[in-house]
Amino acid sequence: MSPPRLSAVDASFLYLEQARTPMHVGAVGIFRAPAGGFDYERLVEMVERRLVAVPRYRQKVRHVPGELARPVWVDDADFDVAFHVRRSALPRPGTSAQLTELVARLMSRPLDPDRPLWEVYLVEGLADGRFAIITKTHQAMVDGVTTIDIGQLLLDPSVHPREVPDELWMPRPEPTDARLVVDAVAEAIARPGQVIDSVRATANGALSEAARLARGLGTLVGTVVTGGRLAPGSPLNVELSTQRRFAVARGELDAYREVRTAHGCTVNDVVLTVVTGSLRAWLLSRGEPVTSTSRVRALVPLWVHGPDSPEAGGRVLSTLVDLPVGEQSPALRLQHVAHAMREHTAGNRSVRAATLARIGGYAPPTLHALGARAVNGISKRIFNLVVTNVPGPQVPLYAAGARLLETYPVVPLADGQGLAVGITSYDGGLYYGFTADRDALPDVDVLAATVDEAFDELRATVRSEDGA
Repeated sequence: MSPPRLSAVDASFLYLEQARTPMHVGAVGIFRAPAGGFDYERLVEMVERRLVAVPRYRQKVRHVPGELARPVWVDDADFDVAFHVRRSALPRPGTSAQLTELVARLMSRPLDPDRPLWEVYLVEGLADGRFAIITKTHQAMVDGVTTIDIGQLLLDPSVHPREVPDELWMPRPEPTDARLVVDAVAEAIARPGQVIDSVRATANGALSEAARLARGLGTLVGTVVTGGRLAPGSPLNVELSTQRRFAVARGELDAYREVRTAHGCTVNDVVLTVVTGSLRAWLLSRGEPVTSTSRVRALVPLWVHGPDSPEAGGRVLSTLVDLPVGEQSPALRLQHVAHAMREHTAGNRSVRAATLARIGGYAPPTLHALGARAVNGISKRIFNLVVTNVPGPQVPLYAAGARLLETYPVVPLADGQGLAVGITSYDGGLYYGFTADRDALPDVDVLAATVDEAFDELRATVRSEDGA
């Protein structure tokens, strides 16, 4: 039996990867240990048992000699779960700043291309007896259908872990180079267009060809809704370094819903307006010129219904939204954002937050990965930053009995973009993760710190309308 070949979209993320643009997504979960405690050995055991559900996590990428065809997935005969599940610690009591610095350093490192493309880190030593789990998964792996994000495998809706059948894993023999060439030739005869694409992807135009594949193929990666205009100039558009920074912020979901109800919009509109207010405050703190017409263009992946499976989330629609950072009035900012989102989604039925939250195969880590997939291959000249907002379950989740308290997405940077913002709602909270280029945005913590201020401005408009 021939090993499964990477799809054109999956392969494109391998072709697009460079030292300055590692193609993995991540998440940071902060947990409270159960009464019986939680340690590294327990995490390793849990991960190893659950890999039965997703065999891809024991497979690595094998390239075909001469790049005659796209790479294939093969079982890693030397698979070592302890290599992928790692242990770290902060000096007690670990602070949020120390944790985000560790996240930044871990996310700056590309995954080992000769092993299965994922890692999990247990971080001990946080204040109040808490610990963190950091996950990294390559975008080539997460398609939302056959493979979900590794972070999704770890969580249960109950303090009692779900039963997973014991299964002895035996790796299939890895094919020889001769076998891979024979399979590639046979496939080329059957589908000659595919081998042409593969050869093009290894020539001088490899990146442009990979970008074309990322743009044009796959039911989960949608098209960009745009008028084709170039993005406004912004300090967010930079030549990337190889290092990252990470910062976080949080809010209360009920408070955001209060603003949504008062203004007749969506929670996503409120979130984007808060991001707008934060960017405005950050730009002013830098002394950047901000006029009444200043805009920052965000690429915002949205999940819309498919024609055949409306409950399955359909596809990702990549929308371009001009965030009015020059507008002084928070109420008018919200009106501009809500109007823009209604225009972009006209003719497409957005998947309701409640629907996304209850689809087992589309938990927040996986949806952020799909949103990131939709970004790559889109010209860096038409947007300034990426903002992904994914609703999560509003009930507690657990990892081997440890309760998940907070969860922050880590969205990768696209080529030429110095900032990406991921937002996840979970158990009554709203969690922002800001990924930034280390050299271009040394003050990303200032940006994260303005989230509360930006939301308070919006909330004040509700109180003023109520006469409070």
